[in-house]
Amino acid sequence: MKKLLKSDRPDRSAAAVYRELAPAVLGYLRSQQVPDAEDVLGQVFLHVARDIGRFSGDDAARRRWVFAIAHNRAMDAHRRATRDRAGLELELSAPGATWKGSEPADPFDPALAAALAALSPAQREVIVLRFVADLSLDSVAEITHRRVGAVKALQHRGLEILRRAVSLERPRTLTP
Repeated sequence: MKKLLKSDRPDRSAAAVYRELAPAVLGYLRSQQVPDAEDVLGQVFLHVARDIGRFSGDDAARRRWVFAIAHNRAMDAHRRATRDRAGLELELSAPGATWKGSEPADPFDPALAAALAALSPAQREVIVLRFVADLSLDSVAEITHRRVGAVKALQHRGLEILRRAVSLERPRTLTP
């Protein structure tokens, strides 16, 4: 029997998981319009770094685990933003109050953002988890707390909307 050397084993450290999945997780967070997606990405991988030693499973299970954490952090960020917005509106409703801030620039690809904006939030979430995160229907159903049939329906409708949006952007030329 061949003895496995440390270099023969896949790197399952938090740093390796970050290198592998951070771009896809960031894309997921941005597509879900998470306020300050980079900050939430950091929170996701702090959680991963803290708990990677207790995780057991193959690469697909690790991917599902990381995206489940990202999904939960995204929902937390949306709830926090809603509370913050309500507090800001209350402060700005005071006499003489003015807004002195500015909206942060969004580095997310504008064409992709526009195409994804045509989708409902549920369709966008399913499409990104399926095709950016590369998760199975079962995994997406588990993460989003939906039935597989509902995920399939959201995916089908979302892809149809994207197909129409893309075909409208590209004018067709008829050749005789």
